[in-house]
Amino acid sequence: MAHEHVSNLKRIWMVFGILSIVTTVEVFLGIIKPEILHMTDFLGMNLLNWIFIILTVFKAYYIVWAFMHMEGEVVALRWMVVGTAIFLILYLIFILLTEGHYIFGVFKNATIKWNF
Repeated sequence: MAHEHVSNLKRIWMVFGILSIVTTVEVFLGIIKPEILHMTDFLGMNLLNWIFIILTVFKAYYIVWAFMHMEGEVVALRWMVVGTAIFLILYLIFILLTEGHYIFGVFKNATIKWNF
């Protein structure tokens, strides 16, 4: 029985292209910082930061999807792996933003100002 070799070259370039486009958009937005996104607040944070978080979670999901070959697995296993990763990423972001906001408030209202 001969095993036929299947080339994944097209898929590799597609994954590379999608991740490159998303990264390029992130870098471009980080460099120009559009005022409409940077100065608009939504849920306690500006829209530019929300866009960065969403694009980062998308890249993490797509990396797991493509490089861990999750597209060929059973749906329940896919959601266990990817859902857990996305939940933990979002939870970490929530903790960092909550604690960062608290620390900012402490330094903003304290008698000792930003001395570092």
